[in-house]
Amino acid sequence: MWRDLTLGMVLLLAASAAPVGAGEAFVTDQPGEQVVIVDTASMEKLATIAVAGEPAGIAVSADGARAYVTSPEGKMLTVIDAEHRKILRQIKLEGGPLGVAVHPSGHPVYVADWYSKRLLALDPEDKMPARTAMVGTSPSGVAVTPDGAFVLTADRDDNAVSVVDAATLDRVAVIPVGIRPFGITIDADGRRAYTANVGSNTVTIIDLTARQVIGTVKVGLRPYAVALAHGKVFVTNQYGSSITVFDTATLKVLKTIEVGEYPEGISPSRDGNHVYVASWFANALSMIDTETLKVVKEVNVGDGPRAFGQFIR
Repeated sequence: MWRDLTLGMVLLLAASAAPVGAGEAFVTDQPGEQVVIVDTASMEKLATIAVAGEPAGIAVSADGARAYVTSPEGKMLTVIDAEHRKILRQIKLEGGPLGVAVHPSGHPVYVADWYSKRLLALDPEDKMPARTAMVGTSPSGVAVTPDGAFVLTADRDDNAVSVVDAATLDRVAVIPVGIRPFGITIDADGRRAYTANVGSNTVTIIDLTARQVIGTVKVGLRPYAVALAHGKVFVTNQYGSSITVFDTATLKVLKTIEVGEYPEGISPSRDGNHVYVASWFANALSMIDTETLKVVKEVNVGDGPRAFGQFIR
């Protein structure tokens, strides 16, 4: 499965960048070794960027200027100029880089090393050496609080979440959650975090001020990732080929939405009116209306879309 890698080349399917204000989804196709860019309104493919090393994780910066892609097999972080659809650099890493998130200021970029107990803080310009925070076993998802003060990792094999001080990179708290947490998401207020627990088919809700669990919701089979929009939580259920939706206030399950086979990555639009779901076995990106809770559009995005992280620009 491991292979020699070459620098990804860019293949443009559109003559120019999308207009200012248009939403775009940057979807990693892991076995397809590419990032597919989709217009979030029309759900038409705009461009494809070849990225070696079986890309999986994705994080788009808050200003939309950069997309950061992890390749666990290729052991690297690829930095993409999101507007001009070109690879700027590829930063070689050790271990198994998977989860990725960007500080609200645009730097550093945080990458979880799946094969080790560490979180890397990387200079996106690759001019400074990486710094390291020690976390739990097999860190997967990564999330940064809106104020940039803390970074959270979902430590899958420790059944816990690590809280890391962003300034010092000290591990300041460990919070037990469900079995095998994978995806982790923080709300816009920085008050709560949500983990998708693959092993217990649950989502754990964490009060970040108290640093303790305040709720658990039973969802579908093999929950993978979480998105938040308009007071609702959307959870991808890999083995259920579905999305569980529950209310953030009452924690009551509102609906189960059928999507493509083996859904993984999920992200909301910036206005919260839609969430977008990448289904690995279906090779599809689905668009869900967050009010009607129905799939309204779908597009084929190539071989094995994973889109693990914040992939909406």
